[in-house]
Amino acid sequence: MDIMESECRTQDETGASNRETLALIIPTLNEAQNIRNVLNRVRSVLDPVGIDYEILVVDDDSSDGTGEIVSAIGLEDPRVRLIVRKGAKGVAGATLLGWENTDASIVGAMDADLQHPPELVPALVAEILAGHDVAIGSRYADGGSLGNWNLPRKLLSNAALWVAMPVQRKQIRAKDPTAGYFLVRRECIDQIQFQRTGFKLLLDVLVRGRIRSIKEIPYTFESRHHGASKATFKVACEYAGLLARLYWERFGFHQREIPRAHTS
Repeated sequence: MDIMESECRTQDETGASNRETLALIIPTLNEAQNIRNVLNRVRSVLDPVGIDYEILVVDDDSSDGTGEIVSAIGLEDPRVRLIVRKGAKGVAGATLLGWENTDASIVGAMDADLQHPPELVPALVAEILAGHDVAIGSRYADGGSLGNWNLPRKLLSNAALWVAMPVQRKQIRAKDPTAGYFLVRRECIDQIQFQRTGFKLLLDVLVRGRIRSIKEIPYTFESRHHGASKATFKVACEYAGLLARLYWERFGFHQREIPRAHTS
């Protein structure tokens, strides 16, 4: 079955809706100064929603005690789980590992540095429960903002969006396909091998997932509260590699019939 055209079902064969569960993945690397606040705020806004949920912190072997803080919180609240990765780094791979370690029907990702406001999570959940396959915390939807980014960073972000537009499907094209704050129905991504390096997993999901509807919810991208940014030249190279693969899959010569040479 072509993953680009098949639809994601949200009901079982009898037409009865299955009870939804949520797994929110928070990748971390040396986020000891932020992670307790993040977990407290996420739980405080999710508890009133009434959905069964868990929070999986996938830590890239932090040296600042991030894992110890998460483990202590997990002892008090079993909905908080820690997974430690050794020998690997990057948001996409950490998020995918988290998805692989839960059977929740809705999975998602958010940053641990409070640049993604936890208070937006219930709105994202509501859009998925309303029938959308993907709900995105969007900096570029009407009402969204990049916050206090400087001009060079804004220009780079806009350039990253511009080069990503052609590989998206027109009927479900997102304004913020490089966002790191989103939820997606598991049925729409099962059995698909996404790129495990880099930070831009959402673009891969939008292009290669069985997605038929998206909803973007605007928010203002906040300043990092503590710690250092993980954006590096390597991250930019990994994004370029993802784009190259997606462009090749969408427009590459392997999808075209190459005329055979005629012989006399």
